Amino acid sequence: MIGKLSGRLDWRGSDQVLIDVRGVGYIVYVSERTLAGLPSLGEAVSLYTDLVVREDLLQLFGFASMIDKEWHKLLTTVQGVGAKAALAIMGTLGAEGVARAINLGDQRAIQSAQGVGPKLAQRVILELKAKAPNMMALGSTMSGLADAGDVVLEPLGEPMARKAPPPPPQAGRASFTADALSALINLGYGQGDAAQAVSTVAADLPEADTQALIRGALKLLAPKAR
Repeated sequence: MIGKLSGRLDWRGSDQVLIDVRGVGYIVYVSERTLAGLPSLGEAVSLYTDLVVREDLLQLFGFASMIDKEWHKLLTTVQGVGAKAALAIMGTLGAEGVARAINLGDQRAIQSAQGVGPKLAQRVILELKAKAPNMMALGSTMSGLADAGDVVLEPLGEPMARKAPPPPPQAGRASFTADALSALINLGYGQGDAAQAVSTVAADLPEADTQALIRGALKLLAPKAR
């Protein structure tokens, strides 16, 4: 399994790029959103990848972050959503937009992706609504690791930079609360409403982690969804 590629950007098309990794060129399919964030030709580039294997075809799909990759994989678990349809959804909405659309039941947002009709959009929402909080919690955790983790990835050819060690265990509850609040705000809820909901759940469930806080808060905020 090829999980990540780091090399030089040799060519870019409308939906794919060629990455030279020590003399070997890899064609990687990417969304418009990912493509727009890539450097100029000849510069160092790094993408998380997912290898899709078919009977007579191997295709690499590239993502700017691990949470984008995980959302793409989750979308492809929905019947009728192939790798390219999932890429179109991710390219149109991004990870936070997909989470927001699924949580709020925003079928039109999912439909805005090229090639996604109303029935397929509805299926995405119905099949993934229960899984969205898990992905939101995962996204918050990954963001936290990027902000305060042990290692930060630098451009190709440069040394790995180490940052401050992670917070001590006693800071866990505060971290869970902050991550849950951040996830809810990213979904489009107002900071005041989100903070009140998270605080209420945290008081009722002192041992709740990020995922449990998000689930509980979403239940409280459901009537306020836009």
